[in-house]
Amino acid sequence: MNLVPRDIVHTLRQLVAGALTFGACLGSLTAQAQATYPSKPVRFIVSFGPGGPADIIARMVGQKLTESMGQPVVIENRVGAGGAIAAAAVHKMPADGYALLVTTTAFAVAPSMGKNPGYDAEKDYILASVVASSPNVLVAGPALKARSLQELVAQAKSGKLNYATAGAGTTPHLTAEYLFKVLAKVDVTHIPFQSGAQAVTATIGGQTEVASAALPGAVEMLKAGKIRGLAVTSRKRFFAIPDVPTVAESGFPGFEDYTWVGVLAPAGTPAEVIARLNGEINKLLATTDMQNRLAVVGFEPVGGSVSEAASYLKTELARWARVVKETGVRAE
Repeated sequence: MNLVPRDIVHTLRQLVAGALTFGACLGSLTAQAQATYPSKPVRFIVSFGPGGPADIIARMVGQKLTESMGQPVVIENRVGAGGAIAAAAVHKMPADGYALLVTTTAFAVAPSMGKNPGYDAEKDYILASVVASSPNVLVAGPALKARSLQELVAQAKSGKLNYATAGAGTTPHLTAEYLFKVLAKVDVTHIPFQSGAQAVTATIGGQTEVASAALPGAVEMLKAGKIRGLAVTSRKRFFAIPDVPTVAESGFPGFEDYTWVGVLAPAGTPAEVIARLNGEINKLLATTDMQNRLAVVGFEPVGGSVSEAASYLKTELARWARVVKETGVRAE
């Protein structure tokens, strides 16, 4: 027995057909919109100030993406809280690929720092690309007597010293805290700034005695002789500053540490948009021109797939959680 009148069945069939047609049209429009991405300027919201690693990479990549994607990439620096202010803001913006976060390893550090950073690193963001990485470097200002890391540790044991970084929770901060407090067991006071460039400038000017910085923010001043390299955190001596010994060479074997810079999009950004960004950045990193530009400022290209970037972020979150626990560092 047919319990539903034929006219109602007919109406239901029409409604279903209409819904399917609408869904197909909507899907087609969505695919078309993604295929034309970007159709307007893209904002790179940088979590640290001008002259630091994130800013350097944002401007390099932004310039090249402007050329390859046919739309301007606009740089906007939003500094503060070790990069967390920008990260807390961008994930609340429309997930359409037009507002992207450019940040450093600090993104993976902040969730372990004992204070809610305003975002969930895995749930609120998609890491479109790990663009490049660089070691950190300990540098001395002109007035500091120490000429090596060993001499710096000896001086710290006999009197108070301070050091500058790009901010609490950055890898240069944790690098120095782990080295000084956990390994060398000396007390050196941390003074945070808003970028690696500011930290280095403060050290040159005598406001601080030492700076712990990602290499790109210090390399030009090192080459100009305005600061002295005490130790670099790479596994072996780094090509950009071959005369600076590693931390491992300086009495702390096995020590190795890097700062990476990545481009992230709010969760929910269409997969096609993420794939386009990832592909464009990978193509860019494969060029000799970009590799040379990165080398000049002390970076090495990374790149890779979106899934590789996601796995890398998970590893970094776990790694820095261990370092934060060992150093006892908390948000300042």
